[in-house]
Amino acid sequence: MTYQRVKQPKISDVIVQQMEEMILEGTLKPGQKLLPERELAKQFDVSRPSLREAVQKLAAKGLLVSRQGGGTYVSEELGGSFSDPLLELFKTHPEAQYDLLEFRHALEGVSAYYAALRGTAADREAIRARYDALQLFHSRKEFDKEVEADVEFHLSIAAATHNMVLLHMMRALFSLLRQHITDNLLNIYPRPGYREKIHDQHSALMTAILAGEPDNARKAAHHHIAYVEEVLLEGERENTRQERALRRANAGV
Repeated sequence: MTYQRVKQPKISDVIVQQMEEMILEGTLKPGQKLLPERELAKQFDVSRPSLREAVQKLAAKGLLVSRQGGGTYVSEELGGSFSDPLLELFKTHPEAQYDLLEFRHALEGVSAYYAALRGTAADREAIRARYDALQLFHSRKEFDKEVEADVEFHLSIAAATHNMVLLHMMRALFSLLRQHITDNLLNIYPRPGYREKIHDQHSALMTAILAGEPDNARKAAHHHIAYVEEVLLEGERENTRQERALRRANAGV
């Protein structure tokens, strides 16, 4: 009987594999700066030449980007499946926002379910921290930061699913989701009472996830998106009524 020789993997290939796993699981995020070479080599317990070779391989794959004198970053292009022209189409075609809400119904319901089912203590701590930040900016009425915190809150839930496809799909939607949430809040928040209801829904969603109640978490996510859709539709109906009344007034009816 003959045996094939077992080849010892190159240290740089082992580093590549580990860093690819870190990118997939969301430990390394798009746009994140890596530690300096000396510190990173120390953490991996490898030589700097081996680390440098691994970084070059990852850069060749488009996963890392090195900037002259500015360090090495995870590529911001990862998961960037929604280009600016497509974003413009979503913004100029109002019916598209309801398609997006329908998609969020499916995606965020599943995310909430698995976050409650699989989330670790560290995941729950991260969700709580994102929620606290959201509440802080809400109380300060810092709108731009509140929108950013809203998106990060939903992304922290996706990360807690430990489903890499769900996480990266949410990350790919980040720009679109941010614009969508911004547009929604601009329409909803000026109306008395609506802002508080949105935050109560976020609280119910977080509570169900932290309590490890998958079905309740999914229901809370669906309730939140359904409420946003209902309010937006009511806003459109109100705008239509206002426009109709204005036309009648101008026509002297």
